[in-house]
Amino acid sequence: MAPIVHSVEISRKPEDVFAYVTDVSRFTEWQEAVVSARPLDEGPVQAGSKVTMTRRVGNRQQTLTTQLTSYDPPRSYSFRGIDGPVRPLGKGVFDAVGDGERTRFTFEIDFEGHGIGKLLVPLFVRRQARSEIVTSHEALKARLASAQAGHGWGPVPCPLCGDR
Repeated sequence: MAPIVHSVEISRKPEDVFAYVTDVSRFTEWQEAVVSARPLDEGPVQAGSKVTMTRRVGNRQQTLTTQLTSYDPPRSYSFRGIDGPVRPLGKGVFDAVGDGERTRFTFEIDFEGHGIGKLLVPLFVRRQARSEIVTSHEALKARLASAQAGHGWGPVPCPLCGDR
């Protein structure tokens, strides 16, 4: 099957959007299904860095580990799941739009099923992911647009400059 692809335009510079989207501590702010997320590595984020994340899947919670396979701020990143029955393969691309004050964020995801995951991916996972991506992108756009006037992310400081 073809990967799921969705784009959203956000009225922020690519540097701002990239910083927010790739900040693990912010995942729960704009991804409704994410219960918790934390980096597993010390030091700066780079290709090879790992994240553990707990997500709501239906009426259950599932914890999985992903690893960055590429990290090119502020242009793109990619990752892959390294455990569990359903392993995501994802990529985010950040393109400047117009005068560079807006960003088109394109997210692409596919899944590899292992064991029972081979049945779950086509029956449940892809449909849920398609819906979650649209909802997450709407929340991301609203979150960053509402903070535009004050530059920061609202109640939390901007990771680039510290403004709220």
